[in-house]
Amino acid sequence: MGELCIDVSMADQTLTVYDSNRTPCGHYRVSTARNGAGERRDSERTPRGRHIVRAKIGAGCTANTVFRGRRPTGELYRPQLKRLYPQRDWILTRIMWLSGLEPGHNRLGLVDTMRRYIYIHGAPDDDRIGEPSSHGCIKMRNADVIELFDQVPVGTIVTIRED
Repeated sequence: MGELCIDVSMADQTLTVYDSNRTPCGHYRVSTARNGAGERRDSERTPRGRHIVRAKIGAGCTANTVFRGRRPTGELYRPQLKRLYPQRDWILTRIMWLSGLEPGHNRLGLVDTMRRYIYIHGAPDDDRIGEPSSHGCIKMRNADVIELFDQVPVGTIVTIRED
């Protein structure tokens, strides 16, 4: 298939995977930040620009595995768990940790995507995917994030666009 790249459209709330010929080979609904676009630390906004998948976490984990601090907690998400912890930001199933490639825009200092812990990750099936609702990350359905995780290697370029 050659080298893949990912394009995230915040306007459309979609993630598209392209092969080396820029032919689409995967298309998914996602949810980006409810606060919109932005690169600054603690903004709870989705950072724009060019990024790279720096690390992949969760290979082989069961769908709905709950992560905290990028480690499985031993829990599997279910609605009862959400009722027990209503304020928890649910990071499930797989994590693709992004790192910015543009110094001063999304890398280093107060705008560093990796230090902001911006991921592409799974979300509860009862989350509204397709509308802005995250704390800055790119949330996907669990089945979709497993498919994407298995398809793209570490080092894949991810471009996040606001338009």
